[in-house]
Amino acid sequence: MSQILNEVLAANEKYASSFGDKSKLPTPPARRFAVLTCMDARLDPAKYAGLAEGDAHVIRNAGGRATDDAIRSLVISYKLLGTKEWFVIHHSDCGMLLFTDQVISDLLEKSLETAVIDKDGWHDVGHGPGSVHGHFIKWHTISDESKAVVEDVARIRSHPLVPKNIPIYGYIYDVRTGKLVEVPAATAAGHAA
Repeated sequence: MSQILNEVLAANEKYASSFGDKSKLPTPPARRFAVLTCMDARLDPAKYAGLAEGDAHVIRNAGGRATDDAIRSLVISYKLLGTKEWFVIHHSDCGMLLFTDQVISDLLEKSLETAVIDKDGWHDVGHGPGSVHGHFIKWHTISDESKAVVEDVARIRSHPLVPKNIPIYGYIYDVRTGKLVEVPAATAAGHAA
């Protein structure tokens, strides 16, 4: 067993030992909202949004982007579990700003091993084989943080399966201060009708 696996299982054992009434939490989120945010390990939505277990749905992916799968989750969150408000929360210093779809596709074509970045950009230090399949994926990289939040809120708002009465808010989490900073154009795009 790896050290990480042992640590995770030990932490779970401790957590489960005091699980208590959490087994009685209902499936619908108690506070009736959902958050779409990045998978970045520096973000803890429970802390920055004041969440306890059972409070809200948190959907995470690279960049917090409004991909088809993220929208699928938001629609389920509303249609079957009753959320009434949604937040799109990207963050400063996001790794999705550090590459383009072409860069990651080219790196994957050379090797499937972890690449490195330095002052000159990304470099593949692994050995092949790689795969051309990365060229067929839309990676949803980011070139401008605020613009990406606006695009994602607008994409969700315009989706035919998203009801017009759900407000969608757009924010950037500042990894240096812990503050949520509103992107007014995104919140305007997500205004409920």
